[in-house]
Amino acid sequence: MNLRVTSMRPVPAEVREFQGEAPVPVVALARRLGLKVYDEDTNAAISGRLTRDPAAGGPSGYAVYVNVAHHRHRKRFTLAHEIAHFLLHRHLLDAGIVEDDALYRSHLSTAVEAEANRFAAEILMPWHLIDRAIEQGITAPADLARLFQVSETAMRIRLGLPT
Repeated sequence: MNLRVTSMRPVPAEVREFQGEAPVPVVALARRLGLKVYDEDTNAAISGRLTRDPAAGGPSGYAVYVNVAHHRHRKRFTLAHEIAHFLLHRHLLDAGIVEDDALYRSHLSTAVEAEANRFAAEILMPWHLIDRAIEQGITAPADLARLFQVSETAMRIRLGLPT
């Protein structure tokens, strides 16, 4: 069963440029968007954060911090999630709605987080690449997850399968 769960927003051209093959090079995408990416030794409950920081940020003035202790697939999804926040929700930082100049998951509404998760899935697992892999005979969720360098759970959610 494939429900084609997608973001409600179109994927910008600068993201599509990086979606030519799996796995999507998410760190290179972040750099192209002007984000500086850091590994951070932090509380295990914190996956990542997007911070407005003219000194430590990239050309955009923003930095992404990803929990260094997490599995590399989790870190890829976290980075894509923070890129989604940058593209969709940085106005929350710019308007001063979020304290401490950082978007942490605990400060955001469920709807905003769900939107960032859907957009992160669009970034890392675009349907045209999933379809291509399936046409090439890669059909098991675990195999697709390995190809896209995401967790099997993330891939199963993307495919509309039970986790």
